[in-house]
Formats: sequence, C-alpha cells, structure tokens
Amino acid sequence: MNFLDEQFAIFHQRSLPEKMNFFKREGRLFDVVYAQQFDRALLDMVYKITNSLRQIAKTKEGLIYLQTILGHKRAMLYFNQPSSRTFLSFQNACYLLGMKTSEIRDPTISSEVKGESMDDSLRTFSSYTDLLIIRSQAQNVSARASWLLNTFSKRPVPVMNGGSGSDQHPTQGILDIYTLQRSFEEQGGLDGKTIVLCGDLKRGRTARSLSDLLKNFNDIKLIFTAPKNFQMREDILASLDQHQVSYKLETENLRNVLAEADAIYMTRIQDEHDTFSGESGLIDTSKFKLKMDDLPLLKKNTAILHPFPRRDEIDVQIDSDPRAKYWRQERNGMWTRTALIAYIFNVHLEILDYYQAEKSYE
Repeated sequence: MNFLDEQFAIFHQRSLPEKMNFFKREGRLFDVVYAQQFDRALLDMVYKITNSLRQIAKTKEGLIYLQTILGHKRAMLYFNQPSSRTFLSFQNACYLLGMKTSEIRDPTISSEVKGESMDDSLRTFSSYTDLLIIRSQAQNVSARASWLLNTFSKRPVPVMNGGSGSDQHPTQGILDIYTLQRSFEEQGGLDGKTIVLCGDLKRGRTARSLSDLLKNFNDIKLIFTAPKNFQMREDILASLDQHQVSYKLETENLRNVLAEADAIYMTRIQDEHDTFSGESGLIDTSKFKLKMDDLPLLKKNTAILHPFPRRDEIDVQIDSDPRAKYWRQERNGMWTRTALIAYIFNVHLEILDYYQAEKSYE
C-alpha cells in the first residue's frame, strides 16, 4: 500500500457525516459522491430547478439562454465502465448549459496502460477541465477523486459520481426521486406512498441509492422484493431503521405485494458482479418479474419505474400502459443532471429568476 492508499484509507474510515462535510465548499454542495448528501430541502430544490429548466428549454430563445450559463466551463467524462444512458444524459446536460466536454470511455487509450496511476490521471484531467464526471465498476473511485483533488491538488474541481461499483449511483437516485415526485403531483406528492423495489437489490446500486434518498420523505413504506440471495444489504436496512422508515422483505413472489404498491421499481440481475461465471443463473428469479397478467393487480395510478438496461424483468407490452414511467424516467436523467450541475456551479438562482421573469410575461 503506497502513501496515497494509506491516506485515503484513513479518510474513508471517517464517519459519513464527516465525509459529507468534506464534499462541501462554503457550506454548499461541491462534489456529488453519496446519495446521503441530499436532504429533503435539497431534493425539493433540485425538483424546482429541473422543472424550471424543462420549461425554459421549450423555446429556442430559452435554449440559447441556457447555453450561455456555463459556456466558459469545461467538463471531463471519465467512464471506464460501459454506459449509454448515464453517459449521454450527462453529456447532454453539459451541452444544455453550454459546457464543452472531453471524454475517455476506454481506459486502454489512456496513459494508465503505460502504468500511470489513476490518481495521476485524475489530477491530469482536473488540469484541463472544471468538472469531473466519473463512472467506474470499482468502489469509491469518485470519493477518492474528490478526496485527492481537494487534498493534494492546487486546482480542485467538482466531482460527480456517475456510478460506483455495486454501492452508489446518487444521480440515478435523484432522477428516480424526481420521476416519483412528478408521477404523484396529482396524488398528494411522494409522502405517504408505498414503494416496491424488486430484483437484484443486494448489488443494484440504483435501488440502494433510491432507498437511502426515500428516507427524506414522510410516512414512506418500502417493500424489498427479491430472492433471499439478492435481498437488500444490511447497511441500507440499518439506515432505514435509524431514520424510522417502515419496510418489509418479500422473498417469495412479486405478486404478493403488487396490490400495495404506489410505485414499483424493477431492476435487472447485476451478473457483472458475479464472483464466478454463471453464479446469478443458479438463482430462480422467475417470480420476480412484472408480466402483463400482473397489471390487474395494480392500482390505477401505480407508477412503474426501471433504471435500465432492461432484460426480461418487465414485459415489453407493458410499455404502452400509462402507468409505465420508465421511458419518461430515462429522459428525466438529462434534466435532473443539468439541474445538479447548475446547482454545483451556483447558477441555479439565475435560472430560477429567468423562469419566473418569463412566466410573468405569459
């Protein structure tokens, strides 16, 4: 273990509140690393910024205005794990605000092939850009990048976690929360709703991040629906216990809980995290898929979500059901990530003021 490894290990052992304070500047969000960084006030602010952005962008004049907001900034997308939606939504979020982007999506074309450490690569990227967006199959890469740049670099830049191992995917959680909030606008909001999460909850970083964010809402009930081998890990359950969030575990059949669901969050099996080839295929998941003949069991306003990519967890015929929100959810990723970037660079109030001014002329 080298010096940086030792120092990061010491940092990583800090309590979560200590680490979250480290990711702030002047009391504000600077790096987006953990879902736990977001409280109800910040989630509501992101919701407000996102809605304003969507309305502004409906006109040519509005789009041109948005592209002046951060036209003087540059972003680096460092994605060393396969991605399509997350990459494209971040890239287009940058474009919407006028940011120029660079990218590395194949680590074999970086100097890491020559033996350069990831730490040195990250410091190099920060020399050229004003924002680092990172996706990695390894754990804690975004946390290490933030720690490294804020501790040893003379030019720290914000870091956004675009997905880290099987643990964290905070911006996916944010877009999922936004989609749920939009889905329940006419049903009293997200407070008081029952959310069923189904699939590979043990290794599904999207379900983990969403579960932790949902603790910010009142009277939420969570139902974790998965085979025993894929059930939600104890760290998330302990956090929910600490915040007195009601939950239950269903390990027999998704159909057993469909009638309770105000929203269903389906996920695929995360077999890229198998410790040996074909491990996931040994587990029977047939009772944890949403089929057309399940739809009569649902409430008329149940929202069906999926973070994608999809395999066979949801029948494609369900796509045409008005309760299927996952294609809208996918597009929401671009808008919520635009809102987060605007918030990080502290230009969100300008956007909100512009929206209010334009609205007053209607």
